Amino acid sequence: MHRRLLLTVPAILVLPNAARAQQGWPDRPVRVIVPWAPGGSTDAMARLLQQRLSERIGQTIVIENRGGASGSIGAGQAAQAAPDGYTWLLAFDTQGVNPGLMRLPFDTVGDFAPVSLMARGPMFLVTHKDKPFRTIQDWLAAARKDPEKITYATSGSGTLAHLAMTLLATQGGFKVTHVPYRGGGPATTAMLSAEIDSYMTNAVVVMPHIRAGNLRPLAVTSAERWPGLPEIPTFGEIGLAGAESYTWWAWFGRTGTPAPILEKMGDALRATLREPAISTRIEELGANVVASSSAELATFLRAEIDKWSKVIRDNNIRAES
Repeated sequence: MHRRLLLTVPAILVLPNAARAQQGWPDRPVRVIVPWAPGGSTDAMARLLQQRLSERIGQTIVIENRGGASGSIGAGQAAQAAPDGYTWLLAFDTQGVNPGLMRLPFDTVGDFAPVSLMARGPMFLVTHKDKPFRTIQDWLAAARKDPEKITYATSGSGTLAHLAMTLLATQGGFKVTHVPYRGGGPATTAMLSAEIDSYMTNAVVVMPHIRAGNLRPLAVTSAERWPGLPEIPTFGEIGLAGAESYTWWAWFGRTGTPAPILEKMGDALRATLREPAISTRIEELGANVVASSSAELATFLRAEIDKWSKVIRDNNIRAES
């Protein structure tokens, strides 16, 4: 009898405390890990949401930039966090690429609780306004005339932009030199300084610079022309449809986080994304708000991992290449 009491009393004491912790969440600042350097699209997305999402959950949201290794360093830190709802991950599309590209110290599917696919959009190939490439045909002609002389930047080796360009080069019969940077911020700085010939990236990173006239878009990776820049052709229009692809941003919690907390954050996040001021701003930057359910994100992520793992295997792509 005494032994049974000793075993059951702690359970009776613990359950109310756990319930109170869930009901009181959040009672201190919430951390959001952005696994990229400041200035890139993931950082921009986080900061766009920061204030309104903080107001919705009633606590300060602190953004921590943890760049490196195509987003896997920051994701790894998020995977080690306590599942208490005080650490979240705002992931980029490399979350669906990295499992097929490198050995990860975490399980991309098993260690994270999907919350919402936030937004998605196409990638653009851009060049500096002072570079000689007026059209995508000019750029292709230069790449074919002098293989590997033309440089292009991405936010890192093995990123979706890198994979898309690899497919383009294979299909189009040309060679260009990849210059990976540690995130979209540094890559954009290099492009604005005309240190490189071109840059493959998502529209969110470069749209302000395109509108300012500093960068010239050459082509877009979507199936149809992007409404925001309808004069820019798709790669498919010039016979290079193999790299049709979309960049995306998604919100994850830690697996084991209590369901009520995941639901509360998911509801607040989706409501924030759907606010007219927020959704309009995201569209102006070059992406479409999705604001999916957690189940939809889980299905989407598995499909992305399968798709890009095959591309990586078929093209023998390495993170260091």
